[in-house]
Amino acid sequence: MSSLLHITNGDSFTERLKTLDFKGDIITWREMLCEGRTETNVGSESFWKTRFEFLNKNYKVSKSWFIEKTLKEYRSLCNHKQQNQIILWFEYDLFCQINLLAVLSWLKTNRKYAEVSLVCSGKEDESEKLYGLNELTDEQLRKLYNNKVILTQDDIEYADYIWQLYCSDNPIRLENLTDFGDFQFHYLSDAIQAHLKRFPTIKNGLNNVENHVLNLSLEHRPKSKRELIGTILRNQGIYGFGDSQFERVVSTLKPLYTSFNPVRLSKKGKEILDGKTNYYSMMRDNEAYLGGSLKYNFLYNTDSNRILKL
Repeated sequence: MSSLLHITNGDSFTERLKTLDFKGDIITWREMLCEGRTETNVGSESFWKTRFEFLNKNYKVSKSWFIEKTLKEYRSLCNHKQQNQIILWFEYDLFCQINLLAVLSWLKTNRKYAEVSLVCSGKEDESEKLYGLNELTDEQLRKLYNNKVILTQDDIEYADYIWQLYCSDNPIRLENLTDFGDFQFHYLSDAIQAHLKRFPTIKNGLNNVENHVLNLSLEHRPKSKRELIGTILRNQGIYGFGDSQFERVVSTLKPLYTSFNPVRLSKKGKEILDGKTNYYSMMRDNEAYLGGSLKYNFLYNTDSNRILKL
């Protein structure tokens, strides 16, 4: 057994990594902890129970699929006890950064002796574009690997601390963090900002993502729901969500559309987008969680970029 273990951000990159000539075993982290309720104790029975309930209810993930895809891979990670070097392959976006925090929290508890390195894609050239791992050439991936960041104990403890805050019932403590620059996570600050903007705005009760979806619907006038999802995926910025996640967002906004074939906003949808009407009262009974916090227990003030507790 190799003394090297790679943990990747998903199946498609795992397949890609297998084609490169790096030594070591590969484990795929199959979760989307940026959505739904999370608990601090990564890998515990209650952690997985909470995650399965969310994925089953909102994404129709069956128990057998969850066991086969997520839990078996997690158990395989638990069984890889010998490796003294662990390489994490993640990306700049919110989806990846939250998963990364959880993995580091687990490693802090369960692999104290290991040297943990981070290979994180993002800004790879002089342009403003941010790149996912699969967008890079083999040569670029090798270069990124050769320049991997060896995380210090302080880095790992900081990641664990941020994870604890993410799982707490109040996002305001995350908002007050100012020391991201002291640690080796170049994209974490922007990801946490993106996370905080997922709480509903005072202006119209919709969050940053939901307002963006309505804006794209109005601007691009897609011919179908499928075209709308494609447009959102290409213009999502730092979130890193998949099509099923955006389909879920669109379904919660369904009352604000008159048609999806072609895509047309209702009069109320346009009024909400303009801030003339507020959607909050229609959503406040919703038990949606962002990490450990109830989404509708907080409001985001877009003028001051601060969160208010209700």
